[in-house]
Amino acid sequence: MALSDQEIERYKRHLVLKDVGGQGQQKLKSSSVLIIGAGGLGSPLLMYLAAAGIGRVGIIDDDRVSLGNLQRQVAHDTQRIGAPKVESARETIRRLNPHVEVETFDARLSADNALDIIPEFDLVADGSDNFGTRYLATDACYLAKRPLVFAAVGPFEGYLTVFRSHEFDADGNPKPTYRCIFPEAPPPGTVAPCSEIGVLGAIVGVIGSLQATEVLKELLGIGQSLSGRLLIYDALSSRFETIETAWNPDNPLNGRNPTITDLGIHKKEAMRAAAAINNSDGN
Repeated sequence: MALSDQEIERYKRHLVLKDVGGQGQQKLKSSSVLIIGAGGLGSPLLMYLAAAGIGRVGIIDDDRVSLGNLQRQVAHDTQRIGAPKVESARETIRRLNPHVEVETFDARLSADNALDIIPEFDLVADGSDNFGTRYLATDACYLAKRPLVFAAVGPFEGYLTVFRSHEFDADGNPKPTYRCIFPEAPPPGTVAPCSEIGVLGAIVGVIGSLQATEVLKELLGIGQSLSGRLLIYDALSSRFETIETAWNPDNPLNGRNPTITDLGIHKKEAMRAAAAINNSDGN
């Protein structure tokens, strides 16, 4: 996929990089990435991927821009309050790099749409803010055989890893999945959301930028992948730590006796959640 004269000028700092060059830039132009969430992590992620020249960027999010988002969600601005986040993100990308094709999904990732959307992209980057979506994303990416670059943040910390759980390591074992690190979601109410405990705005900038870097590394096939390693950032101590992660043979997704072979478990969970809401409304 040839680069135009404008693209050559735009990406010239990539073109002179030994590990990228013209061939690598053409690879980025022919690649597609789905971003789950256009919020705090999704903002720097989508902006840096667009600036880098990813050919097609998909964004899925059902939220609207609010004033309370703007302390950290830098892809949006005051004039776009009330607009769908995916449309605000599309406009940001258009202004930043008109060579990027943007596909938006004004919806929440669900068991009903995940396996229709995810296989259409080369790689998925999860910037969601809840455990349900994280488990759904890792299960769907495994079933669709797509790499997943995962990130999450706390008030003053961040976490980053890569899941290629559909592949095998040098010993012939499956590579770890999100369920190997977190076998079960914490009980409801035990982990307070960002809206209650807060988050330092710049934290999502740090982690979202690192997430974009890992996406580019995976697409280009350069450097050491974070697959099998979890990067932890502690902002208050200005410290990074990397810990090894391992495949859990008892995990239900790619363990020795898998019980998750489709997204039915997520459909059941969605039905239970809807029933609970209906019961609550009825009371």
